[in-house]
Amino acid sequence: MRKGYLIFIIVNVLIVAFLVRSVFTLLTLLIEDASADAIRRSDLPSPNSSLLETRPQLIPKIIHQTYKNYSIPLIWQEAQKSCMVLHSDYEYKLWTDDKSKEFIAKEYPWFLETFENYPYNIQRADAIRYFVLAHYGGTYIDLDDGCNRRLDPLLSYGAWVRRTAPTGISNDVMGAVPQHPFFLRVIDSLQAYNRNWALPYITVMYSTGPLFLSVIWKEYMLSEPFKTDRVRILMPDEYNRHSWSFFTHHQGSSWHGKDARLIFWMGGHWMLLTTAGFLLAGIVGFCLWWAYGRLLLCTSRCFRYSPLSRRPPPPPSSPHCPSYSSTSRRNRLLQGWLRRPSPSKRQDEESGSRYTDIPYELVGRKSNVRNE
Repeated sequence: MRKGYLIFIIVNVLIVAFLVRSVFTLLTLLIEDASADAIRRSDLPSPNSSLLETRPQLIPKIIHQTYKNYSIPLIWQEAQKSCMVLHSDYEYKLWTDDKSKEFIAKEYPWFLETFENYPYNIQRADAIRYFVLAHYGGTYIDLDDGCNRRLDPLLSYGAWVRRTAPTGISNDVMGAVPQHPFFLRVIDSLQAYNRNWALPYITVMYSTGPLFLSVIWKEYMLSEPFKTDRVRILMPDEYNRHSWSFFTHHQGSSWHGKDARLIFWMGGHWMLLTTAGFLLAGIVGFCLWWAYGRLLLCTSRCFRYSPLSRRPPPPPSSPHCPSYSSTSRRNRLLQGWLRRPSPSKRQDEESGSRYTDIPYELVGRKSNVRNE
């Protein structure tokens, strides 16, 4: 019984270890504050500082944005215009659906089938921003993000993304030099993460969206902890909370469906749901433990009262009838069959008698019967 319980515990520990290993990166995101790679206000020159001219500019002066066509909705036109006016010396690229498909077909044909088969348009909008940053470099800005000041101070970093709540990074504003190893890793991972998770919001978030980008970022930082090509993080204060922040945020999230409300509600009540999850796991574990114990008890009882278990033991060997082991019995039979045939058997063999294959003792017994 104790051995059975031990096996039950080992199996459950292995299952829990496998599940933890599967979501290990997601769990580490919960405690990641990105402070080691943060871009602080103290690291940035003021908008009118003369230090701007002395800072190196690694990222090309290109602004990328995406939309399905060239007819930008009215609610985003102000944000779009603010970036174009502040950066009139930057090259501006608007990636429409047709233009994005042509770019993928020409430069990355190995990804074209995946790109076309994405079930949601937002997945293609997410994917194209990674490819153009990896290919051309520059700064990507969502249409619902406006520019509050020039982006020149951010051009001195090889790659940067912004911190988001409650954890991880976002993909609405990003910058990088061409062929940065992080964004090369991102585009190489898109096909592996192309899965359907039933709910549209989770499918988008974990296949191409911010959650996908956060997981790849965490894996990249763990695999290259001391590499110089690290990704710098734009913190919330530098993003849009103050007059000196780089961006302003407008109404967005146009792709969110009804399932997104459920996800947001769960995010707002994560402590309650976590407690309920542990409680449910404990109840399920106790039920499995009880069922396994009953199964072992029933099995032992059935074996104890089965006909095989009630079979009487074999009688002890009598001194008058000695018992032989299987080895001695086999040797005695072998000696009997190897015994040389008698003269009468030879005569029978010569005359073609039908008793030629009968052992010596049986031949003598047959001869006596004939004489009688």
